[in-house]
Amino acid sequence: MSLLKKELGVTENSWYEASVLREPPAPPLDGHETADVCVVGAGFAGLSAALELALRGYSVIVLEAQRTGWGASGRNGGQAIVGFGSDGEAAIESQLSEGDARRAWDLSVEGLALMRERMRHWRIDCDYVPGFLNASTKPGKTRALHEWASRVERRYGYAVQLLGPAEMAERIASRRFQSGLFDGNSGHLHPLKYCLGLARAAREAGVRFHEHSPVYVIEKGAQPLLKTAQGEVSCRFAVLAGNVYLGEYGDDIAPSLMSRIMPVGTYIIATEPMGQARADALLWQRPAVSDNNFVLDYFRLSADHRLLFGAGDSYSGKTPRGLVSRIRKRMLGVFPQLEDLAISHSWGGFADITMNRAPDFGRVGSNIYYLQGFSGHGLAFTGMAGKLAAEAIAGQAERFDVFSRIRHMSFPGGATMRTPALVLGMMYYQLRDLLS
Repeated sequence: MSLLKKELGVTENSWYEASVLREPPAPPLDGHETADVCVVGAGFAGLSAALELALRGYSVIVLEAQRTGWGASGRNGGQAIVGFGSDGEAAIESQLSEGDARRAWDLSVEGLALMRERMRHWRIDCDYVPGFLNASTKPGKTRALHEWASRVERRYGYAVQLLGPAEMAERIASRRFQSGLFDGNSGHLHPLKYCLGLARAAREAGVRFHEHSPVYVIEKGAQPLLKTAQGEVSCRFAVLAGNVYLGEYGDDIAPSLMSRIMPVGTYIIATEPMGQARADALLWQRPAVSDNNFVLDYFRLSADHRLLFGAGDSYSGKTPRGLVSRIRKRMLGVFPQLEDLAISHSWGGFADITMNRAPDFGRVGSNIYYLQGFSGHGLAFTGMAGKLAAEAIAGQAERFDVFSRIRHMSFPGGATMRTPALVLGMMYYQLRDLLS
């Protein structure tokens, strides 16, 4: 069964979609068109690449199989966080030189600044709130937080604020958390508003859009040809930014890329509005919050005073049964005082992870670029990834190639066995979370 069929009914009750006003859909591709660059996928990475290329004077066409921001870019937890996660950073540090590992980290920091600059320059109102709090639930998890903080300050000069139990009690109205790290440079936002704002900026810069235009075939060569059901685009360069959905419409588009990423379902609930005073008392200064368990809880407050709460991820390739009740139970484990609030919205879908949790960038041939494998840390860095791809196409590939040098393994077992194998692995990590 395709990912799209597995998502039916899960994406339709999104609070993000309910709280935006979309423009009319762009027309599907019909007939033959030409461009300097064709971008596949109208999420953060694809839109960022399209915008940067258009500003450099390239003619750009974006092909989107659904609607702009339909995939992970328009559904995620809204947390814009520095770095690549502990596993991704370990992979980068083990494979790259000390200098390149520092460049990768600095590019993640730059990605946050780029996101904020685009909000300012292109007047994107997306409910941005600064501040991210990484919280621990057990002594072993607290040690892991402190070790991470020490490492990034020592290696990269990046300082965060360590919080003890008393300070955590002042910031979060929950008894679940023992300690934490506060990062004022990270933050959170309404991801679909930001995505639609990037699309508007790209249109203003001259990018042409075709929605409901899935790519079925890519003919490689000096002039790549990308074919949809009703049309085709001839270009000098292509950027593949469809992530787990690239293989949904044609098996021959990028099979080697698809074997290196795994679809992971992530799901969120939204409470009814609770009022400003109650929301402010729940989370002081309203940071984004995530615990540091391998199978984690993450949450934040919306601009209209709802709690948006995501709990763990589904690695089975299927939408879990009893989704709302399961996540609500996790939410009440953190905030039992919210039991009176109804759940107004629930939504989710698939994102991608790599085996080592580091991002996967590179080229197919010399003129087809791909961006994938953000592994839950992509809200800000996808924008940086699109800029790096644009730089590489324009002839300045040094920063892009920091990431193209990272080696990635295919998931074992192919499409049939990789999901059961990953589920077994996740059961192991869930047990580790309980015991550590």
